[in-house]
Amino acid sequence: MGSRPASGVGAGGGDQQAQNTGAPLDKTFLTEVRQAGLWEIPACRPAQANASSEANKRAGLHLLDGHSKLDQPVRNDSEALHVPIPDQATAEQQCWAEQLRNARGSAFDQLFVDLLRESHGRVFITIGEVRASTKNSLVRRHATQANTTVQDHMDVLEETGLVTDATLDGVASSIPK
Repeated sequence: MGSRPASGVGAGGGDQQAQNTGAPLDKTFLTEVRQAGLWEIPACRPAQANASSEANKRAGLHLLDGHSKLDQPVRNDSEALHVPIPDQATAEQQCWAEQLRNARGSAFDQLFVDLLRESHGRVFITIGEVRASTKNSLVRRHATQANTTVQDHMDVLEETGLVTDATLDGVASSIPK
């Protein structure tokens, strides 16, 4: 019975940390994390002025902090792996951020929780797939960090008491069968 190198490196290589990632899901993951920050950071800022509940104001600050901490690592990882990532949110995400800038009071509170909880639920699915399957240790490390942050954000949004069955159904419908 032969032995394999403990690190997975050598004898034909295994670990791709310093190599380009060719996995489409790894690229999707890096893009989605970057795009989440691109729209959620500006979308969370109005929570202090536009939210009517202290829970949503706290959630806004908490999510702003979490996404700010994920943004530089995703940019560093994508550069190290030579994976281009976007510099602006999608048109749909920009529309969501604009809706939040224009909403006030309880309408803001519900829209904020609906949009952000659904968005976090959808990226959580991608993170799980990437964390379970990527062969790239850099991507695996980043997926672990993103998993912790996104789970925390979903918890904070759920603590507002405004997460609806419809929001959760929207996320459930996007789970690959």
